[in-house]
Amino acid sequence: MTRTDKFSEEPMKWYHYIAGFFAGGFLTNAIPHFTHGISGDSFPSPFAHPSGQGLSSPLTNVLWALFNLLVGYLLLRVSRTNPKNKLSMIIFFAGIVFISLLSCFAFVDKMK
Repeated sequence: MTRTDKFSEEPMKWYHYIAGFFAGGFLTNAIPHFTHGISGDSFPSPFAHPSGQGLSSPLTNVLWALFNLLVGYLLLRVSRTNPKNKLSMIIFFAGIVFISLLSCFAFVDKMK
C-alpha cells in the first residue's frame, strides 16, 4: 500500500477541510499578483500604502505571489484534498470562489 492510498483510506478531520479552504484561497490569490508582477504592472498588495488600496511594485507582487503559492501548496498537502473525496473538493473550490469574489469587489475601483 502506498502512502497516497493510506491517506485516501483514512477519514479526514475537520482541520483538513479548513486547510483545504485556505489552500484554495492562497493559490487563487497568487494569480493576480504573479500576473501583474511579471507583466511589470503595479498592483495593490498588503504592503502598499494604504494597505490593499495603494499600488505595490511589480517585484513586491511577484514575491507576494510566490509566498501565496508556497503557503497554498503547504496547506494543500496538509489538507489531503483528494478528487476521490467530493466534500474536500467542494470546500477547496469554495475557498477559490470566496477569494475570487472578495478580490473582485475589493479591486473594482483599482484603475479609477
